Amino acid sequence: MADPTTRIARAYPDRVEVRGRDLTGDLMGRLTFSEYFHLLLTGEEPTEEQRFFLDLLLVSIAEHGLMPTNVAARMTLAADPDSLQGAVAAGILGAGPVVLGTAQECARLLQEDDSAAAVRGIREAGGKVPGFGHPVHKPVDPRAERILELADERGVSGTHVARARALRDDLAPLPMNVSMPIAAVMLDLGFPASAVKAVPILARTASLLAHLAEERESPIGFDLARAAEEAVEYER
Repeated sequence: MADPTTRIARAYPDRVEVRGRDLTGDLMGRLTFSEYFHLLLTGEEPTEEQRFFLDLLLVSIAEHGLMPTNVAARMTLAADPDSLQGAVAAGILGAGPVVLGTAQECARLLQEDDSAAAVRGIREAGGKVPGFGHPVHKPVDPRAERILELADERGVSGTHVARARALRDDLAPLPMNVSMPIAAVMLDLGFPASAVKAVPILARTASLLAHLAEERESPIGFDLARAAEEAVEYER
């Protein structure tokens, strides 16, 4: 039987240790939340560039209006006003390969030895290339371009950013969306591909809480449900 312990944290009567550090004596008051998130996720405190871009990427993808994740959360809260945690969970459950989860697919693609060949295989099979295309942002996604601009300015652009740019050029005029540079910059900064999806999930959790606070003040959850129902009836 495996030892049922964790390397992340231990609680004792007089202290809490997180990744081998004293929570109250060392971390609280010294680390920002994004620095703490990095420590929790990787076991190491971030470099200055890792901290800067972790903040940047969290800001870039946290909010985008009435996306399906936010709509699902608002409708859940409308149905059960006391279930804030349930409404947040309803929104996060939508973080799949179409919304939010795309960054992880982008990371996998960028780690291919020949990303261009992998893209050709996806397109020949009739699939959609992760990180490309957007229903609103055309011809460019301004968030994506800003991430790449700052990556260049701060000297962190590496192999994966170069691959992302090459794919952008090959797939033009299809716009590169924000998920691709999120994955590229994280990989170039040394984050494991398995950690990439954590950024949009954490970011969108903050956004969901904001939407749910607004939902309590100005409810639209039932209106959204009614609008969806009427749209379906209209299509019929």
